[in-house]
Order: sequence, then structure tokens, then C-alpha cells
Amino acid sequence: MLLSLYRKLLVVIVFVAISTSMQAQSDSLNIVSTAVPFLRISPDARSGGMGDVAIATSPDANSGFWNLAKIPFAKKQASVALNYTPWLKDLGLTDVYLASMAMYYKLDEESAVSSSMRFFSLGNIQLTDNSGNLLNSVKPSEFCIDFGYSRKLNNNLSIGGALRYINSRLVTGDVGTGVVYKAGNSVAADVSLFYNGVKDDNSSGLNWGVVLSNLGSKIGYTNDANNKDFIPANLGLGAAYVHSINESNKISFGLDLNKLMVPIVPKATGNYSADSASLSAYRNTGVVSSWLKSFHDGTPLLTSFQASLGIEYAYNDQFFFRSGYFYEDKTRGNRKYFSVGAGFNMSSLGINLSYLVPSGTGVTRNPLSNTVRFGIIFHLGDNEK
Repeated sequence: MLLSLYRKLLVVIVFVAISTSMQAQSDSLNIVSTAVPFLRISPDARSGGMGDVAIATSPDANSGFWNLAKIPFAKKQASVALNYTPWLKDLGLTDVYLASMAMYYKLDEESAVSSSMRFFSLGNIQLTDNSGNLLNSVKPSEFCIDFGYSRKLNNNLSIGGALRYINSRLVTGDVGTGVVYKAGNSVAADVSLFYNGVKDDNSSGLNWGVVLSNLGSKIGYTNDANNKDFIPANLGLGAAYVHSINESNKISFGLDLNKLMVPIVPKATGNYSADSASLSAYRNTGVVSSWLKSFHDGTPLLTSFQASLGIEYAYNDQFFFRSGYFYEDKTRGNRKYFSVGAGFNMSSLGINLSYLVPSGTGVTRNPLSNTVRFGIIFHLGDNEK
């Protein structure tokens, strides 16, 4: 069924460690299955250069992607960010990319509104049937848009919330297989908390944050109400220590832990009746029940967390050099990679670049290698008084 489409989707899915329609068949793998995996791709170059660390780092226009509650502590009254990420280029995929935009506006010193959008293109795909006969070609794509509000609770603590619309258009209509497909739609929410332990530009301190993201309904691609997939609900915990060496030099260390709040798909046993019953029970699990079940789905809890460690050096808050490491347990996808990045900041404009360092050789080569992210941030309005 739609062999060419799913071959290309599988390339993307396997190395993002989640999928729209696959099951983990190996005893050594417990890869979680979800729809719209693009929501878990790091969209901005700054976090990409720090191993995807961003929950508790200093706020900027891209904070809405990671922790909306950071925005009230931003220095500028308003800001707009544009980002571009070519995806899986090391596998020879030149037409798969993620583009994103984010912005915020501070209503006053205590609160802010924000919005962001992500667009994920899977390129042009030629469809075939199970016999290899050519059908038509499609250009599957996915996007989401959200609107948020964040507010300080006191001088150090803030909260944030956002509503998100998600659209996944992989294939539509009857493409010759007898199944009528449609675009999938879902609505989700983010809730976040941020503690700012840095008093001013010349101070040192510890920031931390907690984020619940993509809390929303399942998504389906047919009219079958029993054939819907979970979206990637996630629990994020982050901490960042900022050390001000002197007036010109500053260094930050960050650690993020992320837990996908979706239970694993039941493993196939070879018994058709038992496997069908297990899969049916899995698909009929309620959304809230799935969040709770993900913490006791029969697998070690610690292996389900992804870890990101990053460092950022800043000179005069104008020149930035970054590095980071991302770790995922081998039973959950086995993504492990280093990243580096740099940034340049002026009063009205900021530019960020990041590069995912090649790792492994031959069959062990990381398919995420050579990923380059580019981002530009426009600073609007005056600095916060």
C-alpha cells in the first residue's frame, strides 16, 4: 500500500525515532509510535548548536518552540525569528526540510503574547501499488500554528500557555488502493513554567523550567475513528547555569531531559488474534490514559528520557560560540550526536548557525550528520527598562 510513500516516510520516521504507522518488531527496540513527528525536530539554530538544549536558556524569539514562559523575561519588547533546517541530507534527501517562524510582543513588563508556525515538507514522492505499478505523485507536508500568552508571577517565576492547530497532509483521496485518505487534523496545548535565577546581565544564576507540550487529540488519515494515532505529547525538564565571568564574557551550561508521553506499541507475537486484540486495545486507549500509561508501560522509565547537554560562550552579548551533545537510549532510537554553532547579535538583528557533526562510518554513520540549521532574529522595540 503506497509503497513509495511509506519508504520515504520510513526513512524520516526511523531516524526521528517516532512514526506515523509503524510498530517496533525487535525485542531490543521499544520505539514509540506517533503521528506528526516533525513536532519533535529542533526548529532553531541556537538550540541546535547546543544539542537541542533550550528549556531554561535565556529567552529569545524562538522560546515559544521550547518554553513559552521564558518570554516575559526577554530583553526586547518584540522580536521575530525565521529558521530553516534541511533534514536528513546525509541520506541524499534534498527536498525534505523544516521551516519555522516565531514572534512575540510584550504587552508590559509582566506579560506577553506570542505565535509560531512550523512547516515540514517531505518533498515529491511517486506512489506505486503493491505490484509496482505507477500511480500518481504527491507532495506530502505538515504544518502547525499556535498562539500563546505568558505572564510573570513574581520577579523570578513565570507561566505560559499556548493552543496549537496541527495539519498533516500526507496523501488525500483514493490513489488506487481502495482506501480514501484525507488530511489529518488535531488541536493541542502547551503549559510551561520558568524560573529565572539571573538578576541582570552581569549576574550569575540558575534557571530552570518545566514544559508539557502537544497535549491534544489523536490524529487520523481516514474516516475510520478507530484508526487514529497519538501526537507526540512530551514532558520537558530543563536547567541552565549562567556564569558571568566579567562584563564582557559569559558562559552558560544547560541540561534538558525530555520524556515522550506516549506508550509503546504492543510487540508482535506472531499470534494474529492476540496481536489484533492488543493493537485494538492500544488504539482505543484514551489520550489522558496514554499520558499516564507512558510512565509504566513495562519498560525501564530512565531509558525513555532523551538527554541534551549544551554550552554557550558569549562575548559582549554579540558573539556566541556553542556546542552540545544529544543522547537517546539504544532501545528508543539510539540517536547520539554532537553539534556546534555560532551566533552574531546586533541591536536590531541576530544570526545563528548550527551544524550536526558527522559521526560513525559505513552502516553506523549517523543519518542526521551534516544537518545545518540557519536562523535570523529581528529585534523590534526598545530594551526592557
